[in-house]
Amino acid sequence: DLMREFDEIRPYNDCEVPEVIGRMIADNELIDLLLEDLFSGAGKLLYPWLRPLLRARLRYASRKIVTVDMLQQHLAIRLKTILDQTTDGYSFSGLSGLENDKSYVFMSNHRDIALDPAITVLGLVESGRDSLRIAIGDNLLSKPFASDLMRINRSFIVKRSVVARREKLKALKILSNYIRQSVCNEGISIWIAQAEGRAKDGKDRTETALLKMLALSRSKDQDFSSAINELNIVPVSISYEYDPCDADKARELYIAKTGNSYVKTAFEDLETIKKGFIGYKGRVHVHYGSPCKIANIGAENLAADIDDQIFCGYRLFPSNIVAWQMLYDSLDVTELKHCWPDEDWFVAHAKFEKRIEALPEKHRDIVVQAYASPVTDQLSSSHHRA
Repeated sequence: DLMREFDEIRPYNDCEVPEVIGRMIADNELIDLLLEDLFSGAGKLLYPWLRPLLRARLRYASRKIVTVDMLQQHLAIRLKTILDQTTDGYSFSGLSGLENDKSYVFMSNHRDIALDPAITVLGLVESGRDSLRIAIGDNLLSKPFASDLMRINRSFIVKRSVVARREKLKALKILSNYIRQSVCNEGISIWIAQAEGRAKDGKDRTETALLKMLALSRSKDQDFSSAINELNIVPVSISYEYDPCDADKARELYIAKTGNSYVKTAFEDLETIKKGFIGYKGRVHVHYGSPCKIANIGAENLAADIDDQIFCGYRLFPSNIVAWQMLYDSLDVTELKHCWPDEDWFVAHAKFEKRIEALPEKHRDIVVQAYASPVTDQLSSSHHRA
């Protein structure tokens, strides 16, 4: 049975929603994590009294949520509230180039674990299009409740932790079949990041291994190009003027650069997700590119094409331009600044410099480089030169 094959990785269906919500509310670890957030001052001694109260409240709040759609509508309202509080505005472009009755593989650059797919979905839903399914790495699912939370919210699982070669290939084939089944047979779009893990250094690059994985599900007589064309890959550029996790990324890169290995703590990914949502982001922009239609090219060339679209669609915010100027002060940025005719550049410089000065000295360069990278990439891309 085809659908059985996907049981381990697929998102939950409507009929499973009440059971999964019940299971999450019963999970002590999740409840304690929420309590920590709600009552950060309260001692853990109070948890035995607070747990039943929070559970009752969650049961009441979720009593009417019986389908995935209902949950997503509820979350979309929450997301917009959070974005209103933590950004100076968010915007979308390129949506008119998408056909309403077509499904796509939206492949975006990757800066924020949960916000990248969430804001990509928001743009689609706000413009009257359908939501989509989200690919997430199993490294984010160290806790059972995290897995439930993601899968009830239209996420499917990429098994990144499988090491043995045969097992890995099998997992990749199932994943590839699932994505093709979703896009080509069910007509449901997919979001997937262009690379495993976030681009911590600000360099957005598509992994050829990912593109080869997408082609594993092709039929016997299909070549790479026609297998890829069926999936309608749309490159998506997500730009945050300020990255709430920039300091953490720099710390991690610095540790790696000094030859030490960086070890994550148990709840670190969840903390990072939270920081991405509640941290200040400045302005945010999402650009949806045009579907990649390729003829007789391999994965390397396709990756370069996707990169090019992502570079060009990236909105260079004043933070990026200021960072670039700090690195290459001899170069002229007048043309870049023309994109922001109403910007007070004195204020923009001061704001960025203040953020950099708040960092440990050893990490500053890494952060400035990360903000400047999209400028370098856009200026060197072939579309820009053409």
